[in-house]
Amino acid sequence: MMQPQQRFDTVLIANRGEIALRVVRACREMGLKAVVVCSEADRDSAYARSADQSICIGPSTVSKSYLNQNAILLAARLTGAGAVHPGYGFLSENTRFSAAVEGAGLTFIGPDADAIATMGDKIAAKSAMVAAGVPCVPGPDTELPSEPSAIWAIAAEIGYPVIVKAAGGGGGRGMRVVLDEADLLEAVSLTREEARKAFGTPALYMEKFLQHPRHIEIQVLCDTHGNAVWLGHRDCSMQRRHQKVVEEAPAPGISDTLIGPVGAACVKACQQIGYRGVGTFEFLYEDGAFYFIEMNTRLQVEHPVTEETSGVDIVQQQLRVAQGEVLSMAQGDVTCNGHAIECRINAEDPATFMPSAGLITALELPVGEGIRVDTHVEAGYKVSPYYDSLIAKLIVHGRDRADAMQRTRAALASFKLEGIATNLPLLRELFDDGAFAKGETDIHYLEKWLKTRVAA
Repeated sequence: MMQPQQRFDTVLIANRGEIALRVVRACREMGLKAVVVCSEADRDSAYARSADQSICIGPSTVSKSYLNQNAILLAARLTGAGAVHPGYGFLSENTRFSAAVEGAGLTFIGPDADAIATMGDKIAAKSAMVAAGVPCVPGPDTELPSEPSAIWAIAAEIGYPVIVKAAGGGGGRGMRVVLDEADLLEAVSLTREEARKAFGTPALYMEKFLQHPRHIEIQVLCDTHGNAVWLGHRDCSMQRRHQKVVEEAPAPGISDTLIGPVGAACVKACQQIGYRGVGTFEFLYEDGAFYFIEMNTRLQVEHPVTEETSGVDIVQQQLRVAQGEVLSMAQGDVTCNGHAIECRINAEDPATFMPSAGLITALELPVGEGIRVDTHVEAGYKVSPYYDSLIAKLIVHGRDRADAMQRTRAALASFKLEGIATNLPLLRELFDDGAFAKGETDIHYLEKWLKTRVAA
């Protein structure tokens, strides 16, 4: 049961980098005071300087700073914050942290611990989706048994190839594809041990492995009064090792008629589990059918493409929902205008993908109609080896996909960043690829393209 939210005037941002800066901006636009926590490595960063107040909570190591729950809660108390925004990554989907924030009398800007736990457990999440009528990948919504005969029977009923997944998994870990019966038990054994070590539980489940799907997302927004809407859809199929590289909205070639019932089912699921805030339903899409894979109970890295096409400031909506406000829109008010594309700019070698730390000696951001860059870096900024390689997001909006693609090519060409290696050369090359330009790609396309690129 959702608890009534308390009003607050100060938000502590328990994150770093571009997302911390993004939340600071939303707070300022709403007249809220923004407090950021930072590690020693980030003490002089742009996001720390931009806030009304910053407080150093520990050394550069993540475990001793951005994952230090006690230090974050102490910082909230010392600064008088009434709410905590977790951003994405770090503690954003941590049930213990969500419960601790609210246990301290603060507002957690996100769903409550029960909702995070339900959607974080892939078996429980699938069961909740089945109950709400959300289409799911073929396979039982129960934990995989331990008896070999039962495991073989489930796989035979689903039909090969199958994929074995960790119930508590995420980030592309804890999963194995099995092409035939001879390899099944070994795959289950290896995945079970990997799941136990990585996620603290050996629980597994099994599903049909789709061979040429696209990755489609539906963005939802829910208040604490039982109202919910979905804000359109995104295509996030351009992935390397399950990590997204380019995202766009809306997903090319998918009609409102086709995806409308799926969006409505997502809204129903949120209402049934008492969800609050923003969330993202992730689907595989193949041969005209959608299959639910998981729900992210937080703000997504790619939320800007939905902001650009829907006209809704998703971060502000998070803050308003957390204040207990009623959604200012109904489903009929949500429209999609034009097309938006996001490129993730990473500090990494474009050939080897090895992280590239060091000093940014020069930075010139692209400008022009429909161009937005979300970043915390600047000339003179030292990219740290301690954190994720994402240093900027280029977001481009156009009147249609072709226009957005052309504007993105121009923006990438004028994006200048020197001193460290980045994936800008790779992105420039990718946007000249014919199949990508036509929208004829699936989740395996980028890795195949990269192998061809290396061979050439």
